[in-house]
Amino acid sequence: MQKHKLSHVVASHVSSVLAFPKTPENWDSIISFFKGVGFTDTQLERILKIRPRLLSASLERTIQPKIAAFKDVGFSDNDIADIISKVPAVLHSSTNNKVVPALSLLRGMFGSNEEVTKVLRKSGWLLLTDLNKNMVPNVIFLKSCGISTEQITMIFKYLPRFFIFKQEVVRRCVEKVDEMGVDRRSKMFVYAVAIVGSMTNGTWELKLDAFRNILGFSEDDILRTVRQMPQTFSVSEDKIKKVKEVVLSTGKYDTSCFVRNPKLLMYSIEKRYKPRFEALGILESRGVIKKWPCLTILSKMTDDTFFDEFVAPYTNEVGDELS
Repeated sequence: MQKHKLSHVVASHVSSVLAFPKTPENWDSIISFFKGVGFTDTQLERILKIRPRLLSASLERTIQPKIAAFKDVGFSDNDIADIISKVPAVLHSSTNNKVVPALSLLRGMFGSNEEVTKVLRKSGWLLLTDLNKNMVPNVIFLKSCGISTEQITMIFKYLPRFFIFKQEVVRRCVEKVDEMGVDRRSKMFVYAVAIVGSMTNGTWELKLDAFRNILGFSEDDILRTVRQMPQTFSVSEDKIKKVKEVVLSTGKYDTSCFVRNPKLLMYSIEKRYKPRFEALGILESRGVIKKWPCLTILSKMTDDTFFDEFVAPYTNEVGDELS
């Protein structure tokens, strides 16, 4: 372990789990193999913190076949190290029954290793799952509902766990969204299905109550939001309260803004709302603006656009206060 300059914390953790072998060559060969295929010390230490018993595994039977499975379909050393260091359990998953079929299915769905890597960096647990059991039938079913491959891949990146739900669960979600009047031809249909599917019935009802009680949504407002911007329902109740508090504290807007445009709930409080409200408050106090912009327009602006419209023109009047 010292030879490979692993941190004392990691070395101690491994030693507390595994008895030091009489012949440490196996440990050495495993660590050397990982370094040889491009794993950094940080990535290797992360793996050993999570799965120290990996050092007692067979290099030839357990570890090398997983790396080979990635290499055989063209993944780079950097991508392999990145994916496996995030989900080390992949190294103990079945090569032929899980890893190889999953890589094949995902490459077929996304079309390139680059896109699959993006998915696996966030959701490497997919390689631990038999995707043929539920994902494939669910994709086939969703396509039969008129949802395009492009829409399916988009929502898969957003909510991958939805696709491994039991088939009857996905069917019930589709039925529920149908009942709420979302047109299957709409691009929002698959988002509505996935958002509904991401919550239990009880959680869904609590979320609707939050929109009713905190923001004053009517039943028609809720149905319209499900049809037009279902992603809004992924916002937590805590964030709903905080966004409302920050927006209303300006004295310039009211809750009707959220009813008209629920997407306002999805923007960052710290990175978007607070800095912009502070800047507008300074400009108003100095008398250089008399009216604040519509909240929808304000929230949709890029940082560069906001700077060009509300900072750059007033630097002489306000000086460094807007910096």
